Amino acid sequence: FFLNSVVDDRSGRVEKDTMADAELEAIRQRRMQELMAQQGGGPGGAGMPQNMEQAQQQEEQRRAAEDQRQEMLVRILTPDARERLNRVRLVKPEKAVGIENMLLAAAQRGAIGEKITEDRLITLLTQVNEQTQKKTSVKIIRRTSALDDDDW
Repeated sequence: FFLNSVVDDRSGRVEKDTMADAELEAIRQRRMQELMAQQGGGPGGAGMPQNMEQAQQQEEQRRAAEDQRQEMLVRILTPDARERLNRVRLVKPEKAVGIENMLLAAAQRGAIGEKITEDRLITLLTQVNEQTQKKTSVKIIRRTSALDDDDW
């Protein structure tokens, strides 16, 4: 980069104006425009419809996958079991999704012959709870020093 030195006549101070500052500012502006275009906002609506279309397609695909997932669950669970799973989802969504994934994987393998009843779902939930239960233990270690008396 080339440095242009400008001497201020009044103070005698040398000010350095760099071409790098202008280039750096141009790079920052381009990057900001790219980020705005990715987020779907900012000037120039040319990129926006494509992003909107992509977002709509992704949303449509997500809905279709969720519908297919729910359809499979309707096939393999009794109404009481589905109701219980939905109640579990209200309290612990991540656990419900894990159970659903487990059930769907078993159904795809062909391991589920008949519809899963509420009682069978309860046993499955308890098994998962036992496996994922966090076991905490407290261990107290007393530090001893040279001044401690061992006679107590």
